[in-house]
Amino acid sequence: MDQLLTSLLEDHRLSRAERRTLRDQVDEAGLSDERLAVFRSRAFDLALQQVDGDAATVLKWLEDAIKALLPRGEATPDAEARFSPGMDCLRLIVGELTRARSSADLCVFTITDDRIVDDIIAAHRRGVTVRVISDDDKSLDRGSDIGRLDKAGIEVRMDTSPFHMHHKFAIFDRATLLTGSYNWTRSAADSNQENLVRSTDRALVGAFAETFGRLWRQFD
Repeated sequence: MDQLLTSLLEDHRLSRAERRTLRDQVDEAGLSDERLAVFRSRAFDLALQQVDGDAATVLKWLEDAIKALLPRGEATPDAEARFSPGMDCLRLIVGELTRARSSADLCVFTITDDRIVDDIIAAHRRGVTVRVISDDDKSLDRGSDIGRLDKAGIEVRMDTSPFHMHHKFAIFDRATLLTGSYNWTRSAADSNQENLVRSTDRALVGAFAETFGRLWRQFD
C-alpha cells in the first residue's frame, strides 16, 4: 500500500481512475478500520514531505486520497435509480452479484429469471455467503428458481405465514442496498413498469439488514 500511495503521488494529482484503483486495493485487502487509519496517516506523511513544492496541488491530492481510504460507512453515500421495462434493473442486480466479495442477503418475493440465478449460484461457488428469503407461495410458481438455488447448496428460508413476504431487496457485503418494486423475473425486465434503487447510505443499509436478520430468524 505504501508503494501504491507513493506512485499515485508522483504527479501530485489523483484522477478518478486512480481513486478507483486505490479503493479496489482497499476492498481486496479487506482492511480493518484501524488499518485504514494507519494508511490515512501514512498518506498525510507522504504529502507533507512534498509541501515544499506546489503545496496547493499536494493538499488536493491528500484530500482525494483520504476520501478513498475512508471506511465504506464513512464515505459519502451514493445512490442511483433504474427503471424497466428494459435491461437497466437486470444489469444493476447482476453487477452487484458479480462484485460481491463476502456476502449477499437476498429478500425477494419471486425469483424466476435464470440470468440472475446463474449469477447468484456463481457468487456462492466463489465463496460469497449467499442467503435467500422468499415467499412460500411464489416458490411453487411455474419457473420459480428457489428449488434450483436450494440444490446448489444455497440456504433458502421461506415465509410460512398465511400472508406474503412481499419485500424485494438485497444487501451486498453489508454495504450496498438494492430495493424497489422490481421482482427478479423476466417479465419485470421485459414488460413491467418497475423501479430499482441502489444506495450505500449507512442508515438505509443498516435498517434493511436489521429487517433481513429478523426475517431470517423468524423463518428458521
